[in-house]
Amino acid sequence: MHYEYKTKGTCSVVISFDIDDDIITNVTFTGGCPGNTKGVAALVDGQTVEYIESKLKGITCGPRPTSCPDQLALAVREAYNSLHHIDNN
Repeated sequence: MHYEYKTKGTCSVVISFDIDDDIITNVTFTGGCPGNTKGVAALVDGQTVEYIESKLKGITCGPRPTSCPDQLALAVREAYNSLHHIDNN
């Protein structure tokens, strides 16, 4: 399934990726620092939702309480929960 996530509080505005059960592929960021976002996308390609969360969740960018990697961790969890019909509340 293809998923698009509108980011909050980052230079990137959208993160797009494919999710197959809990495997994430084809990550692309719209906006943000191109080298960093391409690097993050390459490093997480083929990884599980749990792995991505364990490595990226909570990373901040300067004074911001979030970052592009943190937003990716939130995005893959949201996509997984949506795919498996899990309520986030």
